Amino acid sequence: MNNSVELDQTKQDCFQAVELHLGYSLNNQQTFTQWISEHEKLLRHIINGFEAKAAIQEELFQEIALNIWRALPSFRADASVKTFIARIAHNVLATHVAKAVKTIKIERNFDTSIAHDEQQCAQPTPYQLLDQNQRQKKLVQAIRQLKLEQQQVITLALEGMSYQEIADVLAITTNLVGVRLQRAKMALMQLLEAR
Repeated sequence: MNNSVELDQTKQDCFQAVELHLGYSLNNQQTFTQWISEHEKLLRHIINGFEAKAAIQEELFQEIALNIWRALPSFRADASVKTFIARIAHNVLATHVAKAVKTIKIERNFDTSIAHDEQQCAQPTPYQLLDQNQRQKKLVQAIRQLKLEQQQVITLALEGMSYQEIADVLAITTNLVGVRLQRAKMALMQLLEAR
């Protein structure tokens, strides 16, 4: 019995040492866990709108979670938690896209030829065309072809965010959100009609 009391005290001492050294408390850990649990689906949808490869999506999720953890002490509650988390996600994803653009020219020709071959080989049946998963995949692929600012607004709008929330996440005006969203919708319609 004495050992369990000593072990509990040792754990408590360790947590206190970490709290003092890093400036994080157990409350931060609980808050972080709660936020990630509550907003995981949102984060995964946003990531999916920017990245097709599952392995990279998981890396991005981990990077976003790490950035949320780091930013947690600076959360001032001047925006909703959802907006705070979405802004961090979009900052990470914008950096990811900027890095990817540098290598995309080389990969684009290769990926285009593979995608073309896959489209010719896999002619969907009428039942498959009606399948919601197929339509969602086409929508996601079309979203990935949009300009970055259009990807951002359309992804957040599809997550049910208001113009004001989107404006807060992207640090732009609500009028600009409307303009970008309208342009994104028109571009999406053109891309989807071309398929």
